[in-house]
Amino acid sequence: MRVLVVEDHEGLADAVAGGLRREGMAVDVALDGSTALERTAVTNYDVIVLDRDLPDVHGDEVCRTLVTSRAQSRILMLTASGTIADRVDGLGIGADDYLPKPCDFAELVARIRALARRAVPPLPPTFAHGDLTLDPGRRVAVRGGRRLDVTAKELGVLEYLLAAQGRIVSAEELLEHVWDQNADPFTHAVKVTISRLRAKLGDPPLIHTVREGGYRI
Repeated sequence: MRVLVVEDHEGLADAVAGGLRREGMAVDVALDGSTALERTAVTNYDVIVLDRDLPDVHGDEVCRTLVTSRAQSRILMLTASGTIADRVDGLGIGADDYLPKPCDFAELVARIRALARRAVPPLPPTFAHGDLTLDPGRRVAVRGGRRLDVTAKELGVLEYLLAAQGRIVSAEELLEHVWDQNADPFTHAVKVTISRLRAKLGDPPLIHTVREGGYRI
């Protein structure tokens, strides 16, 4: 899952991003509204965590711009003001969800995952394929009754491939949705992660390579 955190308080932004990365998400950070719009113009984020009170371009304007451009990203708006009127305003300009600050981190993670499941087509809270099950929220993958010792990045790749429902997924697409902006597009990170994941999944093989196409389950 690829997430953009838009928050002008750099320390808070880094703390939230770090926590979300530990939850297995690929996270980018923008410290103002104009940077947020630049990033969303070139990257398809699954969820955008958007602070309302931003410098440069206000969070409301960022939200309106994304909605007008028909961006597929789900928007979770944050603000220090938690009045009912503010929540109504935030949802009225197109936000998909609204959370007052300070918020409980576990609730923030749960809401981000809930918004990500509202993709088209909708994604289930857990995935199953043969004797493999994956619970992204609990970060647990089990095959044949055996819990797999997978890293956060391996879990992200597995979740994305399962969500594709048999569709061929290119290495570039995996890099865009499972890695963050710091990933080097010329590395073999995807290939290495797939190789390690295959070894942990065991036999019979679940992840298949499609020549000049990518990967699929």
